[in-house]
Amino acid sequence: MTATSHSTSVSTAGPISASISTDRGLRTALVTGGSRGIGQAIARQLAADGFSVVVNYAGNAAAAQETVAAIEAAGGRATAVQADVSDAGQVATLFEEALRRYGRLDAVVHSAGVMPMGAIKPSSLETFDQVIDTNLRGAFLVLAHAAEKVATGGRIVALSTSVIAKSFPNYGPYIASKAGVEGLVHVLANELRGRSITVNAVAPGPVGTELFFKGKSQEQIDSVAQVAPLERLGTPEDIANAVSFLVGTSGGWINSQVLRSNGGFA
Repeated sequence: MTATSHSTSVSTAGPISASISTDRGLRTALVTGGSRGIGQAIARQLAADGFSVVVNYAGNAAAAQETVAAIEAAGGRATAVQADVSDAGQVATLFEEALRRYGRLDAVVHSAGVMPMGAIKPSSLETFDQVIDTNLRGAFLVLAHAAEKVATGGRIVALSTSVIAKSFPNYGPYIASKAGVEGLVHVLANELRGRSITVNAVAPGPVGTELFFKGKSQEQIDSVAQVAPLERLGTPEDIANAVSFLVGTSGGWINSQVLRSNGGFA
């Protein structure tokens, strides 16, 4: 099996779910990094599940508005809010704005992140600092505000990576940042004892997104696609389905866990 040629464009064609749940507007979700790739698919799926969705984006307002438009075209409710997740003031404002617009937060999904490569050597320190700043500091800030703002009985989900289990060369900064995210998830689940809030991570394997395709040849993409027994790359919708389960009623007994949604990649 060979992975198909990729495109770096983000498709918004066709709703993920045929219809929006009838209880829309009663629950609200915030999705960081929700304008493209996995985050976009999560935002659209949660809207299909009946959530009003706050679509966070760092800088691409047009992509965020496209996501909002796709959700609204399917009958859902969404709004876009800009914030750099590594900036403490902007994250605080993001949560304040989410509450101002919808009145409550029932779920927070932290999907924003970066993935530059760098070997573990002195010349990669700048790359390491960049990845830690966005991926780990960003996760700490988002989870910290989620812990204060999510309603009793709510859900918090952070995106990690299945690459942690592979230890590929040049992934050191990225793996370090996501291992930290998983640690934060486990600790926060215990810190929120007594509020019936679950805190989990979803760890995708290779997924066909702009973030994954960037800098890779078609030969490299095809090779990675063969690693999992299912012999394909994951799709953003595969990951969105996993998040939907954890955020939904059926995922209520899953807490302080890492769900490795990777087709057997690791």
